[in-house]
Amino acid sequence: MAKVHLCIPSSSSSCSMAKVHLCIPSSSSSCSTQRETYTIWMKSLVLNSNGYTVYDSNGEVVFRIDNYDSKCRSEVYLMDLRGNIVCTILRKKLLRFGLWDCYNDKDSRIPWFKVGKAFGFFNNDYIYDILVGTNEAQSISSSSHRMEGSVDNLEFKIFDGKGRIMAVVQRKLSSSGVALGEDVLFVTIEPHIDHIFVMSLVAILGLIRRKM
Repeated sequence: MAKVHLCIPSSSSSCSMAKVHLCIPSSSSSCSTQRETYTIWMKSLVLNSNGYTVYDSNGEVVFRIDNYDSKCRSEVYLMDLRGNIVCTILRKKLLRFGLWDCYNDKDSRIPWFKVGKAFGFFNNDYIYDILVGTNEAQSISSSSHRMEGSVDNLEFKIFDGKGRIMAVVQRKLSSSGVALGEDVLFVTIEPHIDHIFVMSLVAILGLIRRKM
């Protein structure tokens, strides 16, 4: 198992983009050899439904989550445009501090990765541990990662163990530099990083922030 530290401090730091040669393993792996960008609208296209919609750089819908009439559900499905489930996110209700088990679309018995809340050392810090590859029979990299962002919104960065940026999620700006709103995000994913993994973390943070 690879232990990934997800840390969300009260203030975000600025770092330059760097190439990362790593892809979080999954049977539905979605990686690219080039840097990719997405726009996320924290709304569902289904009427009266919660969730989010992900657009690629061409404006085409590529991923979506539809929670229908419930917010902060304990079972959420990340789907592609055709409605195929690429990641299932389950929240464990019995644990006090919250735990998410994330499954890919090919094997519903073995979690692809787990996200659990840990304790922070500073006020207003949010720290989570992510265990990638909970099946011991799989060959999983032991690299550690972290995610840092603001406690007040959905902006964050994912770093690898050497401090190189894997992905950045921030508010989208218009061509004139005006923010389009708190529910419109711009995602930049470095080469060889699993896009489904990043989108699943956005979904989990959205559930934590009660945005979907």
